[in-house]
Amino acid sequence: MDSVTTEVGADRGPTAVADPAALREVMARFATGVTVLSTGGEHIHGMTANAFTSVSLDPPAVLCCVGRSAVMHEAITAAGHFGVSIMEATQEDVVRFFADKHRPLGPEQFSRIDWTPGRHTGAPLLTGALAWLECDLSTAYSFGDHSIFVGQVVEARRGSGHDGLLFFDGTFQRAVARGA
Repeated sequence: MDSVTTEVGADRGPTAVADPAALREVMARFATGVTVLSTGGEHIHGMTANAFTSVSLDPPAVLCCVGRSAVMHEAITAAGHFGVSIMEATQEDVVRFFADKHRPLGPEQFSRIDWTPGRHTGAPLLTGALAWLECDLSTAYSFGDHSIFVGQVVEARRGSGHDGLLFFDGTFQRAVARGA
């Protein structure tokens, strides 16, 4: 897949950067959806993520940002694909589990979670989620302490749940669906 990189502002010279703590405080005011990223096979792993968004409808693509020190970074890089479970409001306990750095790794982390392997990637797709995506890794960009993984969506499915799980101001919130 062709990609074009454009450096914006390269001719302006050095600029000041915000304090990381200030950025964290400001970004806490931005409500985000909550997902669990996953990889299957010999690199089976799951991780809670809210740095996720759609990129393109044609071709269908999404992105997620993962810290380079995270186990998920190596898992996505090695597997070459990933799954995304978009979490339902009642799944806060599952989200907290996959955010816990002390949880078991490998297959054991999925032993008490209901899931189905994705048809295309084998990535664990969590039961009860609002929706699921399976993606082939198209491109990875390194920036700061994270990588931006762009995945071409090979399957997108919607579940029967109603309310979404949001993360806002350091707490989980319920996004109520219209008509629910």
